[in-house]
Amino acid sequence: MNTTEQFPETPSDSPGTLAGPGPLSFDPRTDLAAAVELAGRTLAAVRPEQYDAPTPCEEFDVRRLSSHLVAVVRRISVIGRGEDPFSVPSFADEIADGAWAAAWVPGAREVAEVWADPGVLGRQLRLPMGVLPGAAAAAVYTHELTVHTWDLARATGQDPDWDPALIERVIGVVRRALPAETRGGRIPFGEVVPLDPGAPAIDRLVAWAGRRP
Repeated sequence: MNTTEQFPETPSDSPGTLAGPGPLSFDPRTDLAAAVELAGRTLAAVRPEQYDAPTPCEEFDVRRLSSHLVAVVRRISVIGRGEDPFSVPSFADEIADGAWAAAWVPGAREVAEVWADPGVLGRQLRLPMGVLPGAAAAAVYTHELTVHTWDLARATGQDPDWDPALIERVIGVVRRALPAETRGGRIPFGEVVPLDPGAPAIDRLVAWAGRRP
């Protein structure tokens, strides 16, 4: 299921959260850039015979998920410019089958250009779920891209080179922003899938989003 359209707002009253006033120990734009790059590589490796394959994100097959990913990378740029996120459709339906990777390249380049300004981290940006500081928006979309990259990789038999440190940072944010108790209704996530605490970071991240690693 989609991981961002109604992602609950990151608590602004928790010290050290990305939405709060506490200092950041890392630049979330670096993680966002890495997530964009890995999603693009995974998308580029999809084969035509896989387009109709189901994905762990139940409402998307590979074709639909690939289209959605392109829309997401475009939306990240629009959000970074302070514009209306809904000006970008949720799917890049105009892109022909197999052309998603080619469309990803200019989308990723635009993200890098828009988010190059460090001032974006402190600006109030409009996301589909509400207004958040740029730092929180970067973390939200790092989560979105990482989970959907896992969806696409699982559906197409890929094994991306996950960065455990990046994913641990995403886990730290998403566990505050998406508590285990707030599932169902307006929160479009499945129940948390229990895992051993020693499981790989990527498995723990997607399990928190309701996926079964």
